[in-house]
Amino acid sequence: MPNSPKKIKVHSLTGRITLKLMGEAFTAVKRNRGAAGIDKVSIQMFEANFLENIQALMRDLKKGSFEPLPLRRVFIPKDDGSQRPLGIPAVRDRIAQEVVRRLLNPIFEPLFHDSSFGFIQGRNCHMALEAVLQLHEQGFRHVLDADIKGFFDNLLHPVIMKAVAAEVADGNILRLVEKFLKAGVMENGVFKPTTIGTPQGGVISPLLANIVLNHLDWQLQKAGYRFARYADDFVVLCTSETQAKEALTLVQHVLENELSLQLSPEKTRITTYGKGYSFLGFVLAVRSRNIRPKSAKKFKDKVRELTVRKQNLDAEVILKLNRVIRGTAHYFATSFSTCRERFHKLDSWIRMRLRSMKYKRRCLNDNRKMRDKVFARLGLLSLESFCDACQRTPKGSSNGAPLLGSPGA
Repeated sequence: MPNSPKKIKVHSLTGRITLKLMGEAFTAVKRNRGAAGIDKVSIQMFEANFLENIQALMRDLKKGSFEPLPLRRVFIPKDDGSQRPLGIPAVRDRIAQEVVRRLLNPIFEPLFHDSSFGFIQGRNCHMALEAVLQLHEQGFRHVLDADIKGFFDNLLHPVIMKAVAAEVADGNILRLVEKFLKAGVMENGVFKPTTIGTPQGGVISPLLANIVLNHLDWQLQKAGYRFARYADDFVVLCTSETQAKEALTLVQHVLENELSLQLSPEKTRITTYGKGYSFLGFVLAVRSRNIRPKSAKKFKDKVRELTVRKQNLDAEVILKLNRVIRGTAHYFATSFSTCRERFHKLDSWIRMRLRSMKYKRRCLNDNRKMRDKVFARLGLLSLESFCDACQRTPKGSSNGAPLLGSPGA
């Protein structure tokens, strides 16, 4: 049997680190904003002495002397009452990560499976949802709704490094990736080393996640399964319950034996399109594609923060509220969604909150004092009217921002 051709790896990535690349990385970090790290250096402070800072950072990256600072640990509340740990890298470290991400991305992106939609240029959540709905129409009505247990927290560093080193042979870049993984965190003034997981909050983490899970994608492809994945959130679509159970067995085998990960027993299940299941913020079912209850709760929580009764109802409240409404509507008001009724109820609830701010009480009689047309004059956006705009707008065009009281609202 003839020997298989030797795999060609990419070597000279360090030489591609230029001032132009450094500048582009800084621009991307600045655009994404974000707080300062443990060194308390903000983006504005870094930019104040930009040329000197960026040249020093480039020298360290090229020489291999760069050492990332520990991440600043903060905790984000979750729906179940627990807290999600998030690490905030220093600005210089975010720029360094973005440089490495821009070097690695052109190498790995062509290797990613077409059914992977997360954090890949030209792909998004809506494309993943549309792909799933198309498969359902083709007869794939049984669903393996999978959830990887603590994916970002439980990724082993050797697994990540092996996946990156399979395509990259530049030792300096590989050491940089490993340094990012092992940077550690500062929590309440105490340094804690990171021996497992990827830095949540780091710009390179989504790429590393895709690199690792790309192996699972191609194993599913090899076995003939149809699926859609967005980062660590994925579903496998099957034609029968038996096939879905076989897919579950394969996924468990690949995750446990090849990637050292596990499925969450509580969140992983086999269901059908008829019964419905949650994916990327939607509940997908034969009769509806609606906003899931957890997503609606998050929306209402944001609205509650902005409509506290003891505060005054003014233009600033409407401005902030419109940002929340616009963001939610642009995501959930799509050509395939059926959110109109839910949006109508949420619009009514928002107006009730605003009337309560105005009159410092909750009373149905206030509906007559402050009718819907008053909110239209204030410039309040309507969730429901985004559905109408979406239906009227050709696919691929951006929706406008319809006001409450516009046609169809």
